[in-house]
Amino acid sequence: MIQNPITWPNGARCACAITFDVDADSLIHISRPQDGFDRLNPISMGRYGPTVAVPRIVETYRRLGIKQTFFMPAWCMETYPDTVDLLLKEGHEIGHHSYLHEDPCSHSGAEQDYWFDKATDVHVKMTGRAPRGYRAPVYNVTQGVIDRLIARNFLYDSSLMADDMPYAMQTAAGEVMELPVHWGNDDWPPFAHYAEIGYLMPVRAPSDGLRGFFEEFEAAYAAGGLWLPVLHPFLTGRLARWQQMERWLDSVMTRGDIWFAPLEDICRHVLAQRAAGQTVRTEHLPYYTRPVHLGA
Repeated sequence: MIQNPITWPNGARCACAITFDVDADSLIHISRPQDGFDRLNPISMGRYGPTVAVPRIVETYRRLGIKQTFFMPAWCMETYPDTVDLLLKEGHEIGHHSYLHEDPCSHSGAEQDYWFDKATDVHVKMTGRAPRGYRAPVYNVTQGVIDRLIARNFLYDSSLMADDMPYAMQTAAGEVMELPVHWGNDDWPPFAHYAEIGYLMPVRAPSDGLRGFFEEFEAAYAAGGLWLPVLHPFLTGRLARWQQMERWLDSVMTRGDIWFAPLEDICRHVLAQRAAGQTVRTEHLPYYTRPVHLGA
């Protein structure tokens, strides 16, 4: 059951955005700044994403006639411009995902502003427009991040987990929409095996690792909700895993009542529905203004 259902376009039963975080090899550089440049194994694993997996993914989307959202650190955009050109040519959305996959909590407010705005400048230069959506590295959103998104007129964030459906986050400064994620729809737990950054998940077979995603979809479909997986090209874009995903896509596309759209389009639709009188839940921020502990 969903308390505040959204009426999706053209009688669609649910909305879907299969989002990808195109982190490439930014992860090894940000996590091992002294010697990451010479760790060829994780570099090669990351490079697989934009050079091999993204063209494979985009070809599937082209064949099926769907547009989706790719979040990309700006350093990755600069390093892999052909990937940016391909995504733009095919009509996909590219969202803000930091400059070098830096954790917002690892820098002061002024440093956060600098790297955030530097990344935005790259988006404007390479895509011709400022990004409208943001996803935080490791989902690490702070009140400062929300305030920054509002101040810079972003439409939405896609990092937080307070609902199954899009919701509004209001502060004294204004509002930004949240298109929520959660770990059950993230491919890091079933597939990430990355010793250099402290992740050694037991790698699962493609059918086992993706089964949970498909079960999450069926629940969203039954409830008339939003299915929003968070995938990484160098993980789920590998040959056998994407083959499983492609077969699943071929199957569900025959239902004819699923709206696949970029997150910006989904966000704008939700805002239009709210303006027409449909209820959209609101979270009021900040949640807390001081540490919470025993005796507080």
